[in-house]
Amino acid sequence: METIFALSTARAKAGVAVIRVSGPGAGLACEVLCGAVPPARRAVLRALRDRTGELIDQALVLFFPEGASFTGESIVEFQTHGSEAVVSALLRELGALPGFRPAEAGEFTRRALLNGRMDLAQVEALGDLLEAETEAQRRQAMRGMSGALAAESAEWRASLLRAVALLELVIDFADEDVPEDVVPEVRALLGEVMTRLRQQIGGVRAAERLRAGFEVAIVGAPNAGKSSLLNRLAGREAAIVSEHAGTTRDVIEVRMDLDGIPVSVLDTAGLRETNDAVESIGISRAKERAKGADLRVFLRMGDEDFGDLARPGDIHLRSKADEGGVADGISGLTGYGVDALLGRLAAALRDRVESVGLATHARHEAAMRRGLVALEAASRQLDAGEDAMDLAAEEVHVAIRALDSLVGRIDVEAVLGEIFASFCLGK
Repeated sequence: METIFALSTARAKAGVAVIRVSGPGAGLACEVLCGAVPPARRAVLRALRDRTGELIDQALVLFFPEGASFTGESIVEFQTHGSEAVVSALLRELGALPGFRPAEAGEFTRRALLNGRMDLAQVEALGDLLEAETEAQRRQAMRGMSGALAAESAEWRASLLRAVALLELVIDFADEDVPEDVVPEVRALLGEVMTRLRQQIGGVRAAERLRAGFEVAIVGAPNAGKSSLLNRLAGREAAIVSEHAGTTRDVIEVRMDLDGIPVSVLDTAGLRETNDAVESIGISRAKERAKGADLRVFLRMGDEDFGDLARPGDIHLRSKADEGGVADGISGLTGYGVDALLGRLAAALRDRVESVGLATHARHEAAMRRGLVALEAASRQLDAGEDAMDLAAEEVHVAIRALDSLVGRIDVEAVLGEIFASFCLGK
């Protein structure tokens, strides 16, 4: 493989910059730039010099030998001062070395995958970690990086291999008496895997929402105090507040970190009958976004009927309770009831986050659903008797292949481009 290099920290003025080199030439980079390869896994202060011998910078140099690094290849990291001039000079010197080239986006992680240092699910979790903004997102990503999904997948695989071996035993000895009926054990093995697959599939939607951020829509009639409440939650004037009805024409979003959970709060147009064409568009958008939100907060001034927008678990409050003392009342103007609302929102979203399992991506769900469909088909074939054992065995093989794609045992190249497109150059 070619030796690749990249700046792994942000390209901006900073106290420290880290330039990473991976590949067979990592040792050569040390020899050329600082005279010798330092002891493995020990930070050593060295002078870095260019081809003419001029000093570039004083840097900490760390060398990781092949098999003991992030990529599985030899790696050297140069921790320099975070000056644009220093970084540019060092990258220029590395680019002049034979067999060296700048890394592509995510190429260090791609090499870690190809060298068996990570599985595909861990790669996706690393991408999630790099994008994490809140504590709940960080925890979800770290759980994925632990390799727990691969361990679970290995257990499913072992059970299915046992099941298919029993089925093939019946097929191979179809003309002879098999000592015992294997169907009950096969059913038990398939049933256990199917139960666990359904559990994991059930948590994927919440995991997807946690990664992208939950949506909470504030819904009500015109002048119900929606914009005032949004501004109170945001701590700034995010929406225009006016006594004139119909001020909000489009959906206004404010991003929040709610007890470690990412949330986008939506201020929507007031719901009413109107002949104003522009306001009608805003109301249609409001209803659409409210229906698609994870939770809705309805602000009521009377006995408004919000039709089919309400869902179980939504929050209904009495708006403009400026003086307080109103049951389920809230006021964006004075802040009355806002802390209670935040507590209710956090509790409701925590319940959803707790349903998240080990599978956290739509790709995981698709693979598990393919496996589940195949296992359900295999179970039906078992009902047909010994003549259908070969069909049942084939369906189990289909399920194994589907679940193998979870961690990249097969079909890796089909998804690598999409996964690594979001990675930075130094990762």
